[in-house]
Amino acid sequence: MSELTLTVMRLGFLAVLWLFVIVAVQVIRSDLFGTRVTQRGSRREAARPQQPGRQQARQQAAPPQQRGQQGGGRRGRNAPTKLVVTEGTLTGTTVALQGQTITLGRAHDSTIVLDDDYASSRHARIYPDRDGQWIIEDLGSTNGTYLDRSRLTTPTPIPLGAPIRIGKTAIELRK
Repeated sequence: MSELTLTVMRLGFLAVLWLFVIVAVQVIRSDLFGTRVTQRGSRREAARPQQPGRQQARQQAAPPQQRGQQGGGRRGRNAPTKLVVTEGTLTGTTVALQGQTITLGRAHDSTIVLDDDYASSRHARIYPDRDGQWIIEDLGSTNGTYLDRSRLTTPTPIPLGAPIRIGKTAIELRK
């Protein structure tokens, strides 16, 4: 084997070794410090313009009995209005259901950031369908998403008050 080939192999091995060390340090750092949790509502309120948007103006202009029926779907009296964390590190956290998709996971840009070892970065999402029913979908998580003790394999409608379990965190839809 020539001297040049041996030197290139040594440098390549050294580069792979340093890459391994850097990745190991990043993993240790993320385990020690976890994910950054930011206060989402306060920043949005400060950045939101003072004028109400079209959707908010329609909501305010509609009589109270019609407000729950907007959004194109049939939302009845028993339609959920909030998502409540009932177990886990975020117990008591409430998210208002306003027709937007809610993402759950460890990623810092999720709607609900789960600081749970059993949650994936992009674990699940909750979204409204055309009929005003809320649907939960597992996004290919490792440990799974459970709705009322059943592991989800397809997008599934969420009954009012049924526990959604992701690792040690439990979430419910409530009025």
